[in-house]
Amino acid sequence: METRKKYFMDCHLAGRKYHDADEVWDELKVGILLQLQRELDNRYDPDAVAVTYKKPEEEEPYCIGYIPREDNETIAAILEMGWTDIFECRISKITPDAHPENQVHLTIKIKRNGEK
Repeated sequence: METRKKYFMDCHLAGRKYHDADEVWDELKVGILLQLQRELDNRYDPDAVAVTYKKPEEEEPYCIGYIPREDNETIAAILEMGWTDIFECRISKITPDAHPENQVHLTIKIKRNGEK
């Protein structure tokens, strides 16, 4: 049987308290699917990769934070090469009483080419 997804990395959600996470906090659950978006015009990090959540009934996604600076260079490069749907990013752990930088943990996998 072929593996449909390959583990890539785990990380925390950086910058959570500075973005829209509070607006959708009650909807964020372990296992929920998030999107990764390359942010070329980010003045703080040239390799910035935003983590977004899109409510099913709304068109615009909420930026809930970023892939940490120390972990984003490879992801940024792959996204810039046009592989925008290669990653599957899901919440792997939520700890509401932790420091904001450690409240949300993510697991990122690489999807087999052609998988949704």
